[in-house]
Amino acid sequence: MSKNLLLIFTRNPELGKTKTRLAKTIGDQAALEIYKLLLNHTKEVTQNLTCDKAVYYSVKIREDDIWDASIYQKHQQNGDDLGERMHNAFQDAFTNNYEKVLIIGSDLYDLKPHHINNAFEKLNSNDVVIGPAEDGGYYLLGMKKLHLNVFKNKDWGTSTVRKDTLNDLQNVSVHLLETLNDIDVFDDIKDNPIFNQFYKN
Repeated sequence: MSKNLLLIFTRNPELGKTKTRLAKTIGDQAALEIYKLLLNHTKEVTQNLTCDKAVYYSVKIREDDIWDASIYQKHQQNGDDLGERMHNAFQDAFTNNYEKVLIIGSDLYDLKPHHINNAFEKLNSNDVVIGPAEDGGYYLLGMKKLHLNVFKNKDWGTSTVRKDTLNDLQNVSVHLLETLNDIDVFDDIKDNPIFNQFYKN
């Protein structure tokens, strides 16, 4: 067992329930196909990393899906909002004696293995590591012990999340990774030809 754990938060890929803000522009079916592509990308990026890995499902744990149970621990998210669900996942990890824990979502086409490896490395000399997203949130959060405040009193999914999180962490050392673009709305994909096949004739 590694002392490093990567938590991957996913939504179950079901029509009408994924990428709902994106679907308003391109429709539910195209949004679902794009989310499946993003899930596969996340799997490709993470499956060969040397850390332990755990997938946290939004609704129901799936046995026969893209996440190989010999590589990924499988759990269900637990909590009333995103902050509570993340808090519970981190708490489980530290209870199980992991020393460095990162969390990522599954909607980041720009994510590469080196971002995750670098985040674990930066925790050697920092208390917290954050991967800033262009929309004002973050695509990665890492820590060596539970910092409760970061999971509370946030307007999740808004542009204030990262600023409010950094305000909570003024008394500890924080390393900011490269800023990346996570995919939530049409503007996030419109200039990337990879996605055109799903919504253009």
